[in-house]
Amino acid sequence: MYWNRVGVSMELARKWVQALWFFLANGFWGFPVTGNIYQGPLKVICSPGLNCYSCPASTTYCPIGSLQQLLLSVRFALMNGQYFLGTFVVGSMGMLGAVFGRFICGWACPFGFIQELLNKIPSKKYAIPHNLKWLKYGFLLLFVIIFPLVLVDEFGMGLPWFCKYVCPAGTLEAGIPMVLLQPDLRETLGWLYLNKIAILTGFIIWSIISSRPFCRTTCPLGAFYALFSRWQLIKLKFNEDNCTKCGVCHNVCPVEIHYNETPDSNECVNCMRCMTEACQFGAISVEIAGHPLSWSTLNRKEKI
Repeated sequence: MYWNRVGVSMELARKWVQALWFFLANGFWGFPVTGNIYQGPLKVICSPGLNCYSCPASTTYCPIGSLQQLLLSVRFALMNGQYFLGTFVVGSMGMLGAVFGRFICGWACPFGFIQELLNKIPSKKYAIPHNLKWLKYGFLLLFVIIFPLVLVDEFGMGLPWFCKYVCPAGTLEAGIPMVLLQPDLRETLGWLYLNKIAILTGFIIWSIISSRPFCRTTCPLGAFYALFSRWQLIKLKFNEDNCTKCGVCHNVCPVEIHYNETPDSNECVNCMRCMTEACQFGAISVEIAGHPLSWSTLNRKEKI
């Protein structure tokens, strides 16, 4: 039917936008010649999605990695009489969260895009237990904020705990490529590298059998953006009066939420599939600064 074809076209357009953001954030293709990461002027720009700073093709910095670098050096700076705290990283993340929220997760995150592609591999699919969603807030609080700030050495310097011990995106985008580009690094590999490879392998397999598991259970950037879900400038808007409670939107959601029951869910990645592939009654729209743009008004009639 016409409505389904339009929904498929919108999903295809979203994939192209994701691919575009992937190549914008990783646009330095001179790394096979230089053998190192990009250090040009664009490196001061905050990537909206999770994209490792040390990826040899990366032209931007990772907001989570940069936040850790900021926090791990706070006590060192204070001990040396440097009484200032940079706010550029936090301000950039806050601005992106306030405007787009988890639209970034659904449209502009390179690692989210990779998980979606992996999930296209034919296999039996499994749901993710709903309570696991709280884990990502723990990773944000502990591994990104508290551990780098509190667990410091004798000089007052902390560690980028999430990047160093957990992040599978960093392993895929930076850890593996840099070892291939710089053979001398292979002599330094040990249990930490093997642990990161194991974590990456686990998420690759999990992404094949479940939809976006890293985003839903572990990603601290997704947890940060989720804090803005109710107040972000651009968001999905639910019109309860138009909802027939048919439940079709439940079947297309990649993060397994029931949008008509929890329209302000922090788990929604704003892929808009519920609006373009499911609802035909104008119950879901995109709201920009309080002004709804209804999808269904573009064509309310089904056509064969």
